[in-house]
Amino acid sequence: MWVVFAFGSALFAGLTAVLAKCGIRSTDSTVATAVRTVVVLAFSWMMVFAVGSQGEAGQVPPRALLFLVLSGLSTGASWLCYFKALQVGDINTVVAVDKSSTVLTILLAFLFLGEGLTLVKGLGVALIAGGTVLMLEKKDRGANAGKGRGWLLYAVGSAVFASLTSILGKVGIAGVESNLGTALRTGVVLVMAWGMVLVTGKAREVARIPKKELGFICLSGVATGASWLCYYRALQDGPASVVVPIDKLSILVTVVFSYIVFHERLTRRSGAGLIAIVCGTLVLLAA
Repeated sequence: MWVVFAFGSALFAGLTAVLAKCGIRSTDSTVATAVRTVVVLAFSWMMVFAVGSQGEAGQVPPRALLFLVLSGLSTGASWLCYFKALQVGDINTVVAVDKSSTVLTILLAFLFLGEGLTLVKGLGVALIAGGTVLMLEKKDRGANAGKGRGWLLYAVGSAVFASLTSILGKVGIAGVESNLGTALRTGVVLVMAWGMVLVTGKAREVARIPKKELGFICLSGVATGASWLCYYRALQDGPASVVVPIDKLSILVTVVFSYIVFHERLTRRSGAGLIAIVCGTLVLLAA
């Protein structure tokens, strides 16, 4: 059953990127992140009450709570980097770099969770890494090349923090109901995101968000909430080294919708990179 939740996570994650891109055309990415986190938090607690696990909030073991907080901080950092990268760069290349977090996640799962690292898994990692490099070629030669590499730094930061989120989240939900764990860590993200808005002096920009963009930001938050609930439910029962690669298949959803909405097309090189990433993911699933 955890496989179904993992694929559900991929679907909603793919929609999240496209909806978010629509919501940050003129809205500051930090402000958008803070606003959408409110939606995700509300969505998460609705699920907690729906399954009746709210009574367990005061019974979370201290160690699990610590890792949930750390996971929330990593998620907040990943989001801030991710949406800044989306605002500056092409959605396909940004998402490709972000999905390369699979490589680091597998290595961290091997080091800290004791999950096996075989030759087959190594092949999958190599395909994903190579595919990511190929997809970057589109950015280097595209119309946005003059924007510099700032988007790449943010995208890499997003990938690194996303990897830490997966590992910390895996430890944090041990013995904790998955919906409750998601809601608790989202609360940490909310505090972090709004803290960044206040520190950077962007609080007044919240009231100036265009209504249309606000709608997309909120829809992005709903998609994220659904993705998270599926993702951490899958992590609770399945191995992180398999759940994470399935989640990364969301890049297929993103590529399709980015073509429909933003008319972003893949070159032969970036198309080959996408195929390599998907093949690498499937290899990891078969490992």
